[in-house]
Formats: sequence, C-alpha cells, structure tokens
Amino acid sequence: MAARHDQTDDPRLQEALLQARRGTAFFARKLNELSDAELDGDSLLPGWTRRHVVAHVGYNARAVARLVEWAATGVETPMYPSTEVRNHEIDFGATLSPTALRNLFDHSAVHLNVEWRDLPGDDWHNKVKTVQGRVVPAEETVWMRTREVWVHAVDLDNGASFEDIPAPVLERLLKDITGAWTARGTDKDLVVEVTDQPATLTFGDTTAESPLVVSGPLAAVAAWSTGRAVNERYQDLEASRGDEPLTDIPSAPAWI
Repeated sequence: MAARHDQTDDPRLQEALLQARRGTAFFARKLNELSDAELDGDSLLPGWTRRHVVAHVGYNARAVARLVEWAATGVETPMYPSTEVRNHEIDFGATLSPTALRNLFDHSAVHLNVEWRDLPGDDWHNKVKTVQGRVVPAEETVWMRTREVWVHAVDLDNGASFEDIPAPVLERLLKDITGAWTARGTDKDLVVEVTDQPATLTFGDTTAESPLVVSGPLAAVAAWSTGRAVNERYQDLEASRGDEPLTDIPSAPAWI
C-alpha cells in the first residue's frame, strides 16, 4: 500500500509544513535530552518550569489540530473555550508524571501532523479563528505551530539557542513581533536592524529623527525581540541613540 502523504500540492505550503515538522523534531530532541528529574527545573520563561513548557507545547498541538478540524469539517471548534481554560490546562499538565507528559507531547504532535496531512488542498483556504480572535486561513496554523516549537525548544534551557532556528523562521518571527509593536504603538523611535544577512533588514520607526537603534545578527536580534535574556551568546548586539552608542541594551517592548 502506498504511503500516505500531504494532500496539498502547494510548494510554499509544503515548505512551511517541513519547517514545522523540523521544529517539532528539534523540540522532541531537546526534550529527550532531559532526564525526568530535569523536567522540574526552571525554563527561560518566568514562573514556568520545563514541565510547563512541555505541557503548553503539547496542548498547543491539540488546540491547533482543532482549528485544522474546523477547516476540514466546517464545524466551529475553537482552540480553547477561554484563556482561563487554557491556563488551567497548562498548570494541570505540568503536574503529570514524566511519562505522561512526554506522551502528551508525542501523541498530540502526531495527531496534528495527521490532521495537516489529510486536509484537502482547497480546505487550507478555509477560515478559522485564533485564540486572539484573528480570522485566518487554515494555512496559518502551520506558522502558528512553527513559532511555538522552535522558540519553546530554546525555552527548555538545555542547550538550544536562537542560532539553531532556521533563518526564514527567524525572519518571519521578527516581522510578526515588530508588526505587533507597530500595531500597539510601542515601537515609537525604535529601529531594529539585522546586519548579518545578504541585505540589511530594517524594521520599526525609520522616520524618527533620533531613533533608538538595536542591531546585530538575526539570531541575536530575534532572541532580544522575544524578550529572552541577552546572555553571553548575544553580546554582539549593539544599541545607539542617534549617533551615540549605548552601553546597555534596552529591553524590547512586550510582544504578547
């Protein structure tokens, strides 16, 4: 019997699915490198242990799968009934035994992958609603998941860094973040520059007379923009106000 494969033949979507699956495999690898006892350790997210991160990523796969099911059936199936339910789910998941927590990640990832694989090509354009209330085509679920697995693999804090994340993922992540800043008006006088790509990437308030400029390699800028700590791996970031260099790198505006 022939192996089952993705129903979409859109090469752009196929590439996006590949990045999501690679991110899932990367998260799985970093998770598997942790002992059961190490799951109790702190993550890079304030107030969250590694258990919380794993539970969040596992339940996120289930939530994203519900959106894919919505696109396939036309029956509205929200990601979560409410933010409170989502938060309770994560807190509960963090109390699971190590085996159950690992199974949550594995089984939910497989379920989501099957939902993506079996979604007919035309149905990828069907509209669904995110937990933030955005109405998007089902193909957006691929990016939603891609962002989660790659970034939260770093949050496990056992060796992964933003340098491990593919450049196309980092570029789109940075566009998302700076776009959110602009929508909220929190990027006034702020310019972000990526200096290690073939062409310099510039985001932010480029019309400001005396902007605060934060610049550096793509991985370092993306890490900074997500609010992750600027540690020894990201000391090649630079900041200036007008023509004056700054000694300290300011904190990035809130992203989410």
